[in-house]
Amino acid sequence: MMKTAHLLVLWILSWSVVHAEDAPFYEVTAERGDGIYSILRRYDLDQYSCNFDQFYKLNKLKRNARLLAGKTYQLPMQVYQFNGKTIRSSIGIDDWNLAVAIQTYNETMLEKAVRATSFKKDLQLWVPFHFLNCPDDKRNIPEPVAVEVENPEETGTAGKRVFSIFGQKYAYTPLVSKKLAGKVFYVVSGHGGPDPGAMAKRGNVTLCEDEYAYDVALRLCRNLVSHGATAYMINRDPNDGIRSDQYLQCDTDEVLWGNVEMSNRQKKRLFQRSDIINELYEKHLKQGVKDQLAIMIHVDSRSRSERTDVFFYHYPGNIEGHKKAEQLHRTMTSKYAKYRKGGYFHGTVTGRDLHMLRETKALGVYVELANIHNPGDQQRILVERNRQLLADWLFEGLSQ
Repeated sequence: MMKTAHLLVLWILSWSVVHAEDAPFYEVTAERGDGIYSILRRYDLDQYSCNFDQFYKLNKLKRNARLLAGKTYQLPMQVYQFNGKTIRSSIGIDDWNLAVAIQTYNETMLEKAVRATSFKKDLQLWVPFHFLNCPDDKRNIPEPVAVEVENPEETGTAGKRVFSIFGQKYAYTPLVSKKLAGKVFYVVSGHGGPDPGAMAKRGNVTLCEDEYAYDVALRLCRNLVSHGATAYMINRDPNDGIRSDQYLQCDTDEVLWGNVEMSNRQKKRLFQRSDIINELYEKHLKQGVKDQLAIMIHVDSRSRSERTDVFFYHYPGNIEGHKKAEQLHRTMTSKYAKYRKGGYFHGTVTGRDLHMLRETKALGVYVELANIHNPGDQQRILVERNRQLLADWLFEGLSQ
């Protein structure tokens, strides 16, 4: 009798294991603009590191790989056949609290309209991977950074999403979505402080590279923060927020993150910026955040007769940097095909050994917006609407 009971227990345990292994993983088709974070977040799976690891494993992807719209991917969530009785007997578990958590999860997905039908009707029970495999492996994702102040409590802006760095008109920045939560961006506008960068004349007005690069960088940073990203403006001007003027006044009062005064020596200024980024990078890396990107925004200087489109640099031999630059290039190409008369986009992607690409630990992409000397290119940065479009299209490329 005891032998029969023992065999019965072994049979039940073996059935449970096989049942768990056989339960298929839920499949989803990526939509345009979807990334790994956004898909996992849609199904409330983004707070556990093991869910990310399982997603990469199931779909045979490298970390931070780009998803293809229209392609089907397996989620770290198994689908069990509900037997119409209890969740525990359906899955083969004894933990009553775990069964309640699974039921709550399925009901939440139904309330959010992620599920079309209750599991009690279609008999499809969704069980996130982390529930059974790594319930204590919760990720430490930093909250979106208040890009304008080190101590928001002292300014009375804490929790109100008011970022003074964007200027009075744009300071209030509502949270549109959380699709970039868990990602860190370092936005670096070219030159600044004692160095105005490239300069050109338009009539009697002097155009300074650092002012126009800064305005586009601010607009990009605001877009990133609006969608839940942690974003740092590395170069900072205490007086110039996002500006609508055609001619942006040249000044020299820019500082670096942490209110660090810019050195008068170019090499030291560059290391000041890369050192600040590297310190922040290490801080976030210790929090488990690996998805970190530095984007450097400049305006080029070439002969007056040479017209250029937006072009991108990556560090030579850096495959991921090359992919990111190509991603931005593809977005810009598609936008120009839609909005430019004639449609063709002449921008390029090139490897180049530049300090900010070489010395920053974060993945880096370097952007040149226009040739500041060419009258046609000047319109790309002088017209406010064009500066906003540049920021919007860069944001769209970074969000994919």
